[in-house]
Amino acid sequence: MKEIRVLSATGILGSGFREQTLKRAMALKPDFIGADSGSTDPGPHYLGSGETLFSDSAYKRDLRLILLAARAARVPAIIGSACTSGSDSQLARLVGIAREIAREEKLNFRLAAIHSEQNKDYLKRKLREGKISPLANAPVFDEQVIERSAHIVGMAGVEPFVEALENGADVVIAGRSSDTSIFSAMPVMHGLNPATVWHAAKILECGAACVVLRKYPDCMFAVIRDDHFIVEPPNPEYRCDPASVASHNLYENSTPYELVEPSGVLNTYAAKYEALSDRAVKVSGSTFKPAQRYTIKLEGAELAGYQSIIIGSVRDPVILRQFDSWMAGLMQAARDRIAAVFGAGIATQYKFDVRVFGKNATMGPLESETGIGHEVGLLFQVTAGTQELATALIKSVSHIAVHYPVPEWTGLITSIAYPYSPAEIARGPSYRFNMNHVVEPASPLEMFSIEYHKV
Repeated sequence: MKEIRVLSATGILGSGFREQTLKRAMALKPDFIGADSGSTDPGPHYLGSGETLFSDSAYKRDLRLILLAARAARVPAIIGSACTSGSDSQLARLVGIAREIAREEKLNFRLAAIHSEQNKDYLKRKLREGKISPLANAPVFDEQVIERSAHIVGMAGVEPFVEALENGADVVIAGRSSDTSIFSAMPVMHGLNPATVWHAAKILECGAACVVLRKYPDCMFAVIRDDHFIVEPPNPEYRCDPASVASHNLYENSTPYELVEPSGVLNTYAAKYEALSDRAVKVSGSTFKPAQRYTIKLEGAELAGYQSIIIGSVRDPVILRQFDSWMAGLMQAARDRIAAVFGAGIATQYKFDVRVFGKNATMGPLESETGIGHEVGLLFQVTAGTQELATALIKSVSHIAVHYPVPEWTGLITSIAYPYSPAEIARGPSYRFNMNHVVEPASPLEMFSIEYHKV
């Protein structure tokens, strides 16, 4: 094929897109419809717990429109990173939603489900064989980390998608995958220049995010050819320009010039961005270097504990002008109170933090702006081994914090305003990412099994 016409339905399945935009895009005759359905952006909770970023209703709304459009046009629909993290349970959840839609809409198709969740014994063997390597700033990784992980997924490249398409899948729903693999699989399968393909996929991965001003999630369309691709939004309210397209290379990337995939590295240093109109951009000139060894990135999450929090705010100017010393005293008083109630040994059984909104809450020690405004918001947080303990400890914090004094005042003060009653809020289990490593499999498909279903 000399070109592949690609429709990216939205930046993440469940976030939405305009139905009218999808209809306009289908008139452009795409060869497939793709959509990412996951991300690590929302944090480790979804991989650890198996919960999803969006509701089943939101997923069903978007997937219904995609499946109806794809089956009417007789083109594949390709979904990656099912239901946020792409674990087996989340993959099964999205496959189940697809089955519901097929039953309700009387659709028939061949569905491929690509599993990305990893077997712990397999990973332990790979670790002993020296086939697991750390990436930059990776945490300690050993068999204990593998064992205590709630879920571990591998980030699939194009190969499982290609395998599914070559085996006649009309609908492909994958567990965790790289965002770009969703959009690269068919063009790579048809032999188009991988440099052009991977660069186009990077721009398409988030739907309409590459427009000049994205007011809401929506579709994006691209035509991919060997030596260039053209991207243009099917929504007439949106437009692309060279800067908006080029800037998307930096999104979720440490450099605007390199994108690392399992099979190689895209380099966009020499890329050229040309405005073909006030809405369309032509991109050419990227290069792609095949990897010397094929690797799959691992994502894992483990339970860190259970959390309870208090939200409050301070506006008193007397407190704010000595805020740092006041907060340091308050934190120590809270710890002392906890030790008095629960015993000195409690210190190793919990973690106590505070985040100050209005003073370094976003950037922390990297913040370049100093000073404090006329009010600050406070988020006190206790993490402990059980929810009951976390809530019990934060209750001790609550009373100490609300009446902690300042030297200028000799009587009892109320220093913090709490917006809720009770002030203590149980957040439930808290997870943390626990690996930043890659595996060298024996083959690109070794870590990903594929099930085929007649729906």
